[in-house]
This record gives sequence, structure tokens and C-alpha cells, in this order.
Amino acid sequence: MLVLSRQRDESIIIGDNIVVTVVDIRGDKVRLGIEAPPEVSVHRREVYEAIQREKRQKAAQTPSKAESQTPSQEEKNNR
Repeated sequence: MLVLSRQRDESIIIGDNIVVTVVDIRGDKVRLGIEAPPEVSVHRREVYEAIQREKRQKAAQTPSKAESQTPSQEEKNNR
């Protein structure tokens, strides 16, 4: 892990198109501003983990394509 020190209004750049700026520091809390292209998802870790958990639950509940086929469909697909 890369650890950097920054003061208010200072930034770091990730790759060519992501900028993270220290917006405010209050006690033990730091507010960050993140500029990223729309195709890059930006989430707090706890939100990201909740999204991943939901995706796993939905995948476990959704039958796979092979399980949902009837024998006649499987026979047609094997010809």
C-alpha cells in the first residue's frame, strides 16, 4: 500500500484520469473529493461490500441457464 501525506486542497492523481483531493480535515475525519470518469465506480468500502453481497445473493438465487432448460431444449441444443 502506498501511503501519502496531503494537506487540505492538495491532491493525488491515480492513472491519467482520477484525482483525489483532500477537501476538509475535522478532527479525526478527512473529507475527500474524487474526480473520475463516469465509467469508473467510486464507493465507500462498506457500500461496495454491500453491493457485492447482494450480487452474490442474487446469483445464488437465480437458476443457471442449464438448470432451467427442459430435456427437449437440451436435446435440441445438442444436435
